[in-house]
Formats: sequence, structure tokens, C-alpha cells
Amino acid sequence: MGGHRYEVGLIGAGIAASLSPALHEHEGREQGLRYRYRLIDIDERGDDVGALLKQARRDGLKGVNVTHPVKQSVVPHLDALSDDAAALQAVNTVVFEDGRATGHNTDTTGFAESFARGLPDVALDRVVLLGAGGAGTAVAYGALRLGVQRLAIVDVDAERARACVEQLGSDRAQVGTLDDLGEADGVVHATPTGMDAHPGLPLDEELLRPDLWVAEVVYRPLETELLRVARELGCRTLDGGGMAVFQAADAFALFTDIEPDRERMLRHFSQLVDEPVSAR
Repeated sequence: MGGHRYEVGLIGAGIAASLSPALHEHEGREQGLRYRYRLIDIDERGDDVGALLKQARRDGLKGVNVTHPVKQSVVPHLDALSDDAAALQAVNTVVFEDGRATGHNTDTTGFAESFARGLPDVALDRVVLLGAGGAGTAVAYGALRLGVQRLAIVDVDAERARACVEQLGSDRAQVGTLDDLGEADGVVHATPTGMDAHPGLPLDEELLRPDLWVAEVVYRPLETELLRVARELGCRTLDGGGMAVFQAADAFALFTDIEPDRERMLRHFSQLVDEPVSAR
């Protein structure tokens, strides 16, 4: 397959600082491919996601990643969905092949692989998930697949939490409150709080305790305030970098039918997050 040409892209809003082009193109070069990853900002283009998908297909792209705010709205424009994407009704990867556009969700598989590697032996009887948006729903699905027995989903919007539970369709998931942390084995954070543009803690730090494990979805910064506080307390923690890398690795495999070197992608990601923003 060496030397084959692949052009893919990312459709979303405010994506100029995305690490996806660097991650994909670097792995493509290492695989001996001519691999280009372009950014398609939906705000700058002024088109809807359906029109951008059609243009990407006309331009000969092999596929596109899809991010906020069109992970759900892209679904009606697709010809088929993977099992994960169908269950979530949310897509982050679209592959164009044989005249068809097929949607996948590698956020779910990316989180599951990161968690299995980073927290392989933690208790999963009772887990609290903070955030029921697109990322939260994908993480919830992945958590149930990992074997979580009782997943309490907490969101500032109670209706969104209920919708997430209904979407999952599992009696192991239910709407929860922060009080559920009192009996929880661990907590997964999947809200924007802690990102560079949204600093702070998503909960009162007094709710944390040393025997609680804490998993983060945010990866910029890699050490959020939540993780810093949790580590100082003695909690076992997992940052959001692994999910970012493994969802990209799964998408790369879907685009190319080539299995990427995941350890190499992890090393490259570590280099990228150590660089100043202006150098990315």
C-alpha cells in the first residue's frame, strides 16, 4: 500500500487548532502514504453539513471526521451507520466507499481502549458520568461496554440526562445526581469545564476522595484542574489524551484499511501537546 494517496478531512466549527491533521498526516507518512488531512470549518464555509459532505465526495476525499456541532445532524445525510453510530445516533467518522457514505463513532471505541489501558483493574460497580452531551453519550456507551454495572448520568440539563439514558437503552444506566458520588467507585468527566477556554472544576472538590478513580475526556490541557486536584488527593486518574489518540487511530484505520501504530501515535501526541500553541 506504500505510496498510495489518501485525502481526508474534518468538518466542524472552530477547528483551526485541531490536532487531527498532525496526528493523521504524521502516521500517514510513517506508513509510506501520501496522506493529506484538510480542515473544513462549517462556520467559515457557510454551508450545512450535507452540502459539505457532497463537496467532499466530489473532491475525491476518502472520508471525513465530524465534530461539534454536527455529530448528530450529519446522520440523515448518510447511507449507512455502524452499530455504534446507529445506537448513539451520533457520528464522528464518515467513510466514502462504493458510492456510499457510512458513519462510524470512534469516540466510543477510543474511550474504551484508553480506559482499558489506563485503568485496567479499577472497580466498575458504580460509576458517575458528568455530562450527557455528544461526548458524554459516546463515553457512556463505551463505559457500559467496559462492564460498568450502574452508571449514574449527571448533567446540568436534567432533560438531556434523561435523553442520554433513553438513547443508551440499558437498565444499567440511569439519571443521577452528584450525591451518587458518595457510593461511586469512579467518575468520568465529559463536559467542557477544564478546557483552555473553560477553566475550573466541574464539581466541588470536597466530593472527591482518595479511593475514587477519575477519568477525564478533556485533553487540552492534558492536566485539567480536576485531574490535578484528584491526583493531590491520591486518586487514580486517566487524562483525555488516550481517547484523543485512539479515536484518531480508529478513524485512520477506517479511512485506509491499514492498522496504525498506536504506540507511535501516542508518542507523537505527547510531542504535540508539549509544543506551544503557535507551533501546532
